Amino acid sequence: MRTDIFARLDREPEPPKIEVPRMTRTRLALFGGTLAFYLAIVVAVLLSTWLVTLDWKIMLFRPYQQWPDLHPFLDYYVVLGQRGPTAVMVAAWLGWRSWRQHTLRPLLTLGAALLLLNVTVGAVKLGLGRLGPHYATQIGSAELFAGGDIFPSGHTANAVVTWGILAYLATTPRARRYLSALSAVVALGVGLTTVYIGTHWLSDVLLGWAAGLLILLALPWCEPPISRVEAIVLSARDRLREHLRARRRLVPSLPVAAGGPRPSLYPQRPTAPQEPVRETVGARSGRSPSAPRGDGRVAPPLTNPRAHATHAGHAGHSARSERTPVTPAGSRRPGHSRPLTGG
Repeated sequence: MRTDIFARLDREPEPPKIEVPRMTRTRLALFGGTLAFYLAIVVAVLLSTWLVTLDWKIMLFRPYQQWPDLHPFLDYYVVLGQRGPTAVMVAAWLGWRSWRQHTLRPLLTLGAALLLLNVTVGAVKLGLGRLGPHYATQIGSAELFAGGDIFPSGHTANAVVTWGILAYLATTPRARRYLSALSAVVALGVGLTTVYIGTHWLSDVLLGWAAGLLILLALPWCEPPISRVEAIVLSARDRLREHLRARRRLVPSLPVAAGGPRPSLYPQRPTAPQEPVRETVGARSGRSPSAPRGDGRVAPPLTNPRAHATHAGHAGHSARSERTPVTPAGSRRPGHSRPLTGG
């Protein structure tokens, strides 16, 4: 057994017992309070209350002009809220955890959280259609239903969900506390950075924080579907493995000579043996003794009909000649002439 620090990077022999978060009363109370805060911000913007006035005051203050030295650093820091780079980084970490712990739950939880984020935040963005500070047309207006898509702040909500999912999936209480504090600082900084740059109103950021927190608090309700999907995927993987193993058993493990035929993965149907070509009796009767054969060679003249029949048949099969010997008429012996005697 390895005792060095790199032993923690090895794959665990068995899936660990991880306590799945449940929807407790505390979490349910936090979810209700955050939802009320979310609705209060939406109503305050719809009614153009003091919150919209505060948005305009901060926008006209132009923080990026008051503290220009921070601009180069914050241009890079705001990337921590962009969905593409952050999703790739977090997915890589959770993918390693899934491999190490023999479970798909980390990746499936991230996928469920991002799906909820796209649906909920995207629907509100398109429904309210608020314009950003750089595209505002009337001072003091809420700039709603004007074809925009910045309310709530997607950068802020994505930062809350993407980095908060690490704390949600932590396996120890200590790691959960540290990761919760880290994700809160990152999400807070990303939201304020968008206000500093001037791409979002302050109310956009407040609603983005609430939207991301609502998704994290609602994740325990997604745990049963995640478990069912994991069971389906793992079952399909096991069936695929058994199928591949069965196909490998069909292939013989004998060495194959260079240039020889390769073994097939599927059984071949046996081919019927070919019948030997037999020559009909008397087929050579119409051929001259010195006629050429099928292979181009000239057959020797036939001297014995029985020998010719044996040579023309298949190996192991003797054929008799059915030709009837022709006997010449009369005697084969030459006739003796009588000596002529004088009369």
